[in-house]
Amino acid sequence: MNDSNVENHDSMKPIDKQTHLTASSSSSQSVSRISLSLPQELLIELDKMVESRGFDSRSQAVADMLHQHITEHKRNLGDEIMVGTITLLYDRTTPHLQRLLADLQYHHLAEVISSLHVQLAENRVMEVVLVQGPAKQLEKIGNELMTLRGVITGRLQLLTAVMPPVYA
Repeated sequence: MNDSNVENHDSMKPIDKQTHLTASSSSSQSVSRISLSLPQELLIELDKMVESRGFDSRSQAVADMLHQHITEHKRNLGDEIMVGTITLLYDRTTPHLQRLLADLQYHHLAEVISSLHVQLAENRVMEVVLVQGPAKQLEKIGNELMTLRGVITGRLQLLTAVMPPVYA
């Protein structure tokens, strides 16, 4: 691991706000270096996760976790334009369900980019709907789709990214 220098501190210290900008050799983005103090037990768990998930370093794992939490924070604010998927598992034998799903997607044409469905065993279908728009609106659409009779389960996954316009 690249982050092998470990100091054992009995208590957590405040964040050092000094950052150092360095050019990353693998990308064009600059990197800010921060110091982070953790309880020993948390550091051990972090190292286990880095190993099991295959991260190159602790820094990569922490950056991934921070990105997920920042995305969730922006989602909670509600006005951020985000891109994501609504994944549904439903019973294809439920009367009118597929028509209702298609109608709801058409009703939200500004946010629904595309959808894909796959026929599964036991009369089940998995449908993945690609969406983009304000986070609160995407949550509303996801809830409308996931609460239809015949939908077994569903999940909305949002990312802090924006698709480029189809027509420039």
